[in-house]
Amino acid sequence: MRWKAFAGCCALLGLTLTAAPAEADGHEPGRVVLGAHDGWGAATTGTTGGAAAAPGDVHTVTRRSELAAALAAHPGAPKIVYVRGTIEGDVDARDRPRTCADFADPAYSLPAYLAAYDPATWGKVEPSGPLEEARARSQANQAAQVVLDVGPNTTVYGLGGATLHGLTLRVTGDNVILRNLRFSDAHDCFPEWDPLDGADGNWNSEYDNVDLVGATHVWVSHNEFSDGGNTAQPTYFGRKYEVHDGLLDIVNGSDYVTVSDNRLHDHDKTMLIGNTDKPAYDVGKLRVTVHHNVFSEIGQRAPRVRYGQVHVYDNLYVVRDAAAYTYSLGVGVESRIHAENNFFRIPASVPLGALVHYWKGTVFHATGTLVSVGSARPRPVDLLAEYNAANDPDLGPDVGWTPALVDRLDPAWAVPTRVLAGAGPVF
Repeated sequence: MRWKAFAGCCALLGLTLTAAPAEADGHEPGRVVLGAHDGWGAATTGTTGGAAAAPGDVHTVTRRSELAAALAAHPGAPKIVYVRGTIEGDVDARDRPRTCADFADPAYSLPAYLAAYDPATWGKVEPSGPLEEARARSQANQAAQVVLDVGPNTTVYGLGGATLHGLTLRVTGDNVILRNLRFSDAHDCFPEWDPLDGADGNWNSEYDNVDLVGATHVWVSHNEFSDGGNTAQPTYFGRKYEVHDGLLDIVNGSDYVTVSDNRLHDHDKTMLIGNTDKPAYDVGKLRVTVHHNVFSEIGQRAPRVRYGQVHVYDNLYVVRDAAAYTYSLGVGVESRIHAENNFFRIPASVPLGALVHYWKGTVFHATGTLVSVGSARPRPVDLLAEYNAANDPDLGPDVGWTPALVDRLDPAWAVPTRVLAGAGPVF
């Protein structure tokens, strides 16, 4: 059989091949494609990932080394990568655990970094010199280990609770599907201190759980994203030593993306669509649909948008800790957010005008929103009117476009039940 021949060949490359799994209805899950009307990812050529993969390009992986080899095999050819179990990012070639100390450049240490760049003595000037250069080399050492590129025509699918822990999947190709995976704790061992970030400075980190970098036609569905409980960090220079960046960022001119039925929780800076105010890559791109996701205990960026025409509909937003909450929808430079039928559960201490945040944008469309405050019954809320009543400058209502690719638009009152029952990995 062709399968046996391919299996023997690919074993020499360190790839693990198994018989393809099947769903209850007999369909192979890695060959499922995005629906023809399911958001921006369905535009033009649609999104099929590795659905056309030959038997020899279907891999089942259980270790980081196998995952890296499977993603790199046969560049450009359709491939399906099934992930089984938990794959750790911080391991060596023999899958032995590695620590932050293993990535550190000999010239770097955190105590020395803190002593050198303490604002009390260094001032409000960006770190520079040999110690900052050593930190950057340390960060590069970690990146070489924990960042894996996903090229074109690829589906990565998790089997039975599969988890990618401490890894970043960086999607750089066209036509990619990521489904049924748990993404947990993509952490940076070597955050950078930026004294000019905000009034008091901030610690900034590098790694997201998933990065879409110049990627097109991508479907991210039925996944779970979180910090994996790694939230207790110390405070230096009066700011939290932040070891996480985003959960799912869509940047550098990425386009035609659908993000659906995911659980994103217990994180601060969650989903960034467009990473610069400068129109270097993004004008006319960053067309993204975000629907039927749950954003729970999220501080901000759900999403924050620059430039793109972004359809945000039928999402559930749950806020319990008001002290850790900043906003949900960020209106950035030249953004065109069309929000429909979203449902918010917030404590009474969160003002309605804080659900939307100004990031130099000028327009915002929102209809059909329901908000449940405290234990009160949900009621309709005009997000634009609430924002404009509490903030200056006002945002206008005309975003200049109307979404066309909508598979199903649920009423906001049905969103909690529908999303809580359907979002996240399917086991």
